Amino acid sequence: MSDIKCFIFDMDGTLIDTEKIYRVMWPKATKEFGYEMSDEQCLQLRSLGAPYGRLKLEEFFGPDFPYLEVRTYRRKLVADYLEEHPIELKPGCVEILHFLKEKGIGRAICTSSDMERTTKYLKRLGLGDLFDHVISTAMVEKGKPAPDAYLYAVEQMGLPKEACVAVEDSPNGVQSAYAAGLRVIMVPDQSEPDEELKKLLFARVDSLLDLKKFV
Repeated sequence: MSDIKCFIFDMDGTLIDTEKIYRVMWPKATKEFGYEMSDEQCLQLRSLGAPYGRLKLEEFFGPDFPYLEVRTYRRKLVADYLEEHPIELKPGCVEILHFLKEKGIGRAICTSSDMERTTKYLKRLGLGDLFDHVISTAMVEKGKPAPDAYLYAVEQMGLPKEACVAVEDSPNGVQSAYAAGLRVIMVPDQSEPDEELKKLLFARVDSLLDLKKFV
């Protein structure tokens, strides 16, 4: 693994412990508009970027589902929650980022969150200076699970994709990075990889600190 020059991290559920909040707020938001979302359906939304999130919700609830209204309300629920509660970091987040920086290994974020929210979170947590580039799927035509965002992240890092490793927590994120031709290390958050997803993984680890053994 001595050829690794860069780790590209997903944000929600990988670096910060926010997926558990979305898991609560998505069903609350859909219920406000008269729709019942199951936990299984909610988990399928993790890391979905445009236009896939809308398509998935219309698949669940039909073509008349008021996607923009529900998403806006869900964002408000999450924002209100985080105004009153701290954003929790995933175990080992700060330590591994400093470790990689000291080793001269590049660090980037590739997230389905928009740039305004991403920048706000990173500033609030004091993580902004630990990344060379921050990529939002809003910067590309198609978000995760399409490969566009990871391909763009690799381009911004100025490295061949063979030198980059993606770090993800969710199936949609894993599929995105794998489709871009990256090796993918999964740190599971809300669910473990199934047998099909395991085939796409270079490795599955318990903690971000386990990334040290690949450097």
